[in-house]
Amino acid sequence: MAVTKTLRDGAWRLVEALTTPVVPRDYLDAVAPLRNPGVLRGRVESIRPETAESATLVLRPGVGWRPHRPGQYLRVGVDVDGVRLWRSYSITSAPGRPDGRVTITVTAVAGGAVSTYLVRRCRPGTLVHLEPPAGEFVLPEPAPAKALFVTAGSGITPVMGMLRSHLDVLTDVVVVHSAPTPEAAVFGPELRALAAGRIRLIERHTRAEGRVKPAELTELVPDLFDRQTWACGPNEMLDDLAAHWADAGPADRLHLERFRPVLLAAGDGGEVTFARSGVRVGTDGTAPLLETGEEAGVLMPSGCRMGICFSCVLPLREGAVRDLRDGRLTIAEPGDSIPVQTCISAAAGPCRLDI
Repeated sequence: MAVTKTLRDGAWRLVEALTTPVVPRDYLDAVAPLRNPGVLRGRVESIRPETAESATLVLRPGVGWRPHRPGQYLRVGVDVDGVRLWRSYSITSAPGRPDGRVTITVTAVAGGAVSTYLVRRCRPGTLVHLEPPAGEFVLPEPAPAKALFVTAGSGITPVMGMLRSHLDVLTDVVVVHSAPTPEAAVFGPELRALAAGRIRLIERHTRAEGRVKPAELTELVPDLFDRQTWACGPNEMLDDLAAHWADAGPADRLHLERFRPVLLAAGDGGEVTFARSGVRVGTDGTAPLLETGEEAGVLMPSGCRMGICFSCVLPLREGAVRDLRDGRLTIAEPGDSIPVQTCISAAAGPCRLDI
């Protein structure tokens, strides 16, 4: 038995040596891309239009997925014209679906590469890269006796995840939602159906009525400050709400979810920062990050030379790297933690790794 295992392992290492930097596991990933627990991916199974500018995508997550909490978001990596871009989208489905699927609902933003791609060009069968669910924009346990949700535009998406999951324990719910027109309201028909008995819905159509100002909320919701409130939408609206709650005193009753900033641009080479090691080194973008770190004296994790694939993966916290196999880019915003294989990735601009 030991001899057989030794021969098998030796043959596997020989095949990896002959095919490097593309190793046999890469070919397996091409055949069964959702099988690898070290690289979380998902497959788009269906796309359902919500409005003229938005759509819900049903995703089948691969091995390694863990259930989300209603209100959390999902980081999605999409390859658009050869560049891997990451965006955050709230999960709009309830956790624990019998089919194991999750949904995100995306609104196309003018000039938005990822949102426009997902709404206009994406097709069922498309593979996307995923990070585990994250975020603290969730309901506490036990649920509050009185809840208020203030949303605008696509800010309704995390709240819809909560409503679809928690209406059995939320007994007194008010939703104040703003959209340009009735037709542009994401989940408009579903919200109006819930308003028939499960929630109190206050719908504002901003093209005709303007946006809801914080001072108006007291008139619309007389017991405003008795409620735990969750708000999501444009930053200007959230800033106004935060100031209003702070002035009134109960700032701890207001919970905000802000949209993320625009991603960085990529170039060729740049300074690589190994954050915990305190090492910075310039590179022209031709050498793998693994070699760049080792030459600079950083103790880089790696089992690549022994055939242990994905042991060199490190979190990319900021910046851009290029896959040396196919030229695709991965770009991270400040605060991200996107896993990259350092043995086949090179700097494509300034970047920072968590090591």
